[in-house]
Amino acid sequence: MSGSQLWDDVDFYFSSHLAPDDEALQAALRDSEAAGLPHIAVTAPQGKFLQLLAQIQGARNILEIGTLGGYSTIWLGRALPADGRLISLEYSAKHADVATRNIARAGLERVVEVRVGPALESLPKLADENPAPFDLVFIDADKANNRHYVEWALRLSRAGSLIVLDNVVRGGGVTDADSSAPDIVGTRAAIDLIASHPRLTGTAVQTVGSKGYDGFALARVLG
Repeated sequence: MSGSQLWDDVDFYFSSHLAPDDEALQAALRDSEAAGLPHIAVTAPQGKFLQLLAQIQGARNILEIGTLGGYSTIWLGRALPADGRLISLEYSAKHADVATRNIARAGLERVVEVRVGPALESLPKLADENPAPFDLVFIDADKANNRHYVEWALRLSRAGSLIVLDNVVRGGGVTDADSSAPDIVGTRAAIDLIASHPRLTGTAVQTVGSKGYDGFALARVLG
C-alpha cells in the first residue's frame, strides 16, 4: 500500500469514528465542488480539531481569515454558544456566496458573518469597530501574507487567545530558507514572528492525510 493511500485510509477511519460528516457538512463540500472552488478545505478530522480547540478555549468570539466554501466555518461555528459570534473574511465574492448559503443551511447564519474583500483591507475596518477580543483566530488564506495576518490576530485578541495558522509545512517547503516562493516566504515570516514576539508562545504540528503532508502552527497570546 502506498503512503498516500494509507493516509487516506487512516483519515477515513478517524473521520468515520470521530468526525463524521452530517448532511450540512456533506452539502457544503458538494456545493463547493459544484461551484468550482479549489479542493483545499480542511479535512473532517482537522475540522473537528478546530472545533475542539474552540471549545477548549471556551470561545465566544472567533475570527476566521479565509472562508472558502464555509466548511471549516461550520465546524468552528458549532463550537460557539447561541450568543457567540464568528466573523469570517473571504477575498472572493463567489466563494463568499457559496459559503453564505452553506452556513445558512447549517443553521449558523445568526452567529456567523462573512465579510467580502481583501483581508488586509477588512481587518483595519474590523479594528475600527473596536470589537470584543477574539478568543480564537483561524488563519487559512493567502500564505504570502501570513505574517501580517498573525500581527492582526495579535492586535484583535487578548491574553489567553489562541491563533491557529494552517498549511505551514507546505510539503516540507517551509525548511527552504532560500526559497523565493511567496507562500514559503510568508509562512517562514509568520513562524519567525511567533518565535520572536514577546507576547506569543507557539509550536507546530505536522500532519499527513487525504490532503497530503502539511501542518498547523499554534500560538497562544501572552499578557
